[in-house]
Amino acid sequence: MTETTFADFGLAENILKAVLEAGYTIPTPIQREAIPHILMGGDVTGIAQTGTGKTAAFVLPMIQRLSTGRARARMPRCLILCPTRELAAQVAENFEKYGKYLKLTMALLIGGVSFKEQEVLLQRGVDVLIATPGRLMDQFDRGKMLLMGVETLIIDEADRMLDMGFIPDIEKICSKLPATRQTLLFSATFPNDIQRLAKTFQKDPKKIEVARPTDAALTITQHVVHLPTNDGKARRTALRRVIESCNVKNGIVFCNRKVEVDVVAASLTKHGHDAAPIHGDLPQSVRTETLQRFRDGSLKLLVASDVAARGLDIPDVGHVFNFGPPPKDEDYIHRVGRTGRAGRTGESYTLVSPADDKSWGFVLKMIKQDVKDFMPEGLLDELANLPPEEKRDRPGSRGGRDQSRGPRGRSERGESRDRSPRRRERTEEAPVAAEAVSGDVAERTEIVAEAPAVREDAPRRERGPRPDKRRERSEKPRAERADAPRADHTERTERTDRTSDKRERPSRDYKRKDDDLILEPAPDKVRGFGNDIPSFLKKR
Repeated sequence: MTETTFADFGLAENILKAVLEAGYTIPTPIQREAIPHILMGGDVTGIAQTGTGKTAAFVLPMIQRLSTGRARARMPRCLILCPTRELAAQVAENFEKYGKYLKLTMALLIGGVSFKEQEVLLQRGVDVLIATPGRLMDQFDRGKMLLMGVETLIIDEADRMLDMGFIPDIEKICSKLPATRQTLLFSATFPNDIQRLAKTFQKDPKKIEVARPTDAALTITQHVVHLPTNDGKARRTALRRVIESCNVKNGIVFCNRKVEVDVVAASLTKHGHDAAPIHGDLPQSVRTETLQRFRDGSLKLLVASDVAARGLDIPDVGHVFNFGPPPKDEDYIHRVGRTGRAGRTGESYTLVSPADDKSWGFVLKMIKQDVKDFMPEGLLDELANLPPEEKRDRPGSRGGRDQSRGPRGRSERGESRDRSPRRRERTEEAPVAAEAVSGDVAERTEIVAEAPAVREDAPRRERGPRPDKRRERSEKPRAERADAPRADHTERTERTDRTSDKRERPSRDYKRKDDDLILEPAPDKVRGFGNDIPSFLKKR
């Protein structure tokens, strides 16, 4: 049986030429099953582990279908939604690589990038629009584009997109698209709750699952480093010793929080390692430059949050280091999947402290694979003699925070909320304030004790007058207030008479008589009977 090639899909010659120049001849399993169905115009839900070629699985048939037709102004023909800027930029690179011999236009809408150049392209009309949901809705609300001409909607890394809180934006975007569109969902994992949400975006989709979502590539050798302490300084020391004991050409260090990314990157750099951080709070220009340096080989260690764990095509990564088990079990697969791609070998190392045992147990239960224990020589003795990390009280410091603890109950900078200087000052002043309050209470108690006792059932006169709660009157003496000039009585009387005369005047009303509107005095309205009761009311 002959092996399937890209030529067997019926792709255009210009597309096949670009694929061969990129170095690909045999399609991956996800590409082999998804491309024919997409070319026929059906909806597809593709589930495959990281590094199996999901991006090419929808880019190749997409540009094949777009090769016929023409884009109109402000109306893209294909819309690709990505959860992160880096992933959107990577999809754009794949589009340029595979469609370089076709006259197709593309616009990239991501945050942190000037929109002026992309606005010019949208005004002319683009075949493919690659965007993050936030920037897309921003420009759509400004009237820069129309979505009624979209023929194909592609949601890349669908589970990550929905997990990141883009559900309202995706629902709003889908409501602006034609009902007859083609919808493609590609992801590494697809939990049941997200499947129910995704079914609302598709019509009779074909589910293609080429690998179990909880399987890591067999070419990856996984290791675990069990630490005897939860101290943050000990964890950073262990990370450096693990890196130094391996023959690392390049590697990615994953951290669970953004503040850890900066601290770990600074620690590695301080001890002579070539490392740089990347996370969502950095400017887009810095993130792009750091990624490019890592791809070019000029940067050895990339310290990243999970923003770099999904979809980024960095094929030749030798090592992955987990500063701790990830918060979600599925993220472990995406992290270690950054190495061992396209048949290459790779290694992963995960640091596990006593507080991480429960999280690590869930990971082992999910992957159902053996993970080798690893301990650099002399590390245990070094950690035993290592002084504990000093607790810092200044705002923004991490102090001796337990690395395994999550962000709940902690400030965003990673320090305990009760360690702030202002809260500490209030705590120190508390005894003084308590003494003052107790003294005040004692004084009031003595005053109350000296007052004569009053029976509860005594009349009000015996209890004394009620306290006057009205506002205090003027401090002027009563004689001065009596001699103050008053308004003229005659003038006040005339003003009152005019007011009453105006109130007693009968109102006017428009009435229709012989189809003409005439102004007649309206009868006086009954305001009340007073003491005079009509006779008909007295009858029984």
